[in-house]
Amino acid sequence: MANTTVKLLLVDDNPMVLGMLRGALTPLANVTTSNDSADALLKAVDDPPDLLVSDYRMPGMDGHQLVEKLKSRPKTAGISVILLASKADITEKLSNHEPVDDFVEKPFFLKEATQRIKRVIDKIALEKMAKTAPSDGVLRGSLSQMNVIDLVQSLEMGRKSCALTLTNGKDKCEMYFIEGQVTHAAYGSLTGDAAVFKVLSWAAGNFQINFESKTSQQTTTLNTQGLLMEGLRMLDESKRDEGGSAAEEEDEKEHFPSSRRKSLPTINPPSRNPYCASRRMRALLSPPAERESLNAMLRLKPPKQSVIACSKVLPSVCELKARRRRLSPRSAAQSAAYVGSH
Repeated sequence: MANTTVKLLLVDDNPMVLGMLRGALTPLANVTTSNDSADALLKAVDDPPDLLVSDYRMPGMDGHQLVEKLKSRPKTAGISVILLASKADITEKLSNHEPVDDFVEKPFFLKEATQRIKRVIDKIALEKMAKTAPSDGVLRGSLSQMNVIDLVQSLEMGRKSCALTLTNGKDKCEMYFIEGQVTHAAYGSLTGDAAVFKVLSWAAGNFQINFESKTSQQTTTLNTQGLLMEGLRMLDESKRDEGGSAAEEEDEKEHFPSSRRKSLPTINPPSRNPYCASRRMRALLSPPAERESLNAMLRLKPPKQSVIACSKVLPSVCELKARRRRLSPRSAAQSAAYVGSH
């Protein structure tokens, strides 16, 4: 859902880049576009945006000159700025002189550029919400509008000192910030880094930000960026493990229909060990009598002996395929070589 409270002016003389960024940013803000700096200056003066995202190198007036003109006018001096520029331009010309909030290095991946711009959009949205907060000074909102990661990043970028309270059903977590850094967090019996990691995945619930609340406790060991990076790494690993298990189940269902799976012999205990996987595959490909012989050996002998015994009793995979398809061993070997060569 677009954040219509944040107005974004997007400027780039390349129509393809302009179109791609507009498509990616439209769900995040109220986007207006321009393909040259002169037109962008007129639009910004007429209706000042909250955020300017502009290319640096453009014909005529470049991004640097556009920012200078906007910052020199009281009406547009408070506009946040993100410049799109090459690494050389950022290092040599822009990093120490431009009054900008962030840079996006060109060339860029669209997803990464969108994430960097979104961080500034979220910070602006949070500042606007804070200005309209009730008289008690507590800012309230829903995590469906801004999730935990976006909230923490916005508070860090704005260098805020406050207490962030998150609720999701009966669960509650409190984080305390000083100058944008998380100093203390508590979630049930968990405190510090572990409490932060526990709630980073929350996408439902509510939040409260109290800019008057403070604490002297110091329970976290990582800075805010470190907490986010480590928490995201843990989330990625968790999703990858879940995805791997689901993929294995789908693969088994695809290759072995349920009627056949019920009739196949079970080799216990299941294992991801390659030797065990090899024995299982041989058992599935072997005729019933040889499968029974294999099962007997696996029940009575240790794994190493079982593997050796299997190699003596069972024919090769090519010979098994030949037997199944009523081909000669030589034809099967030739077929295997052909597939391997491609």
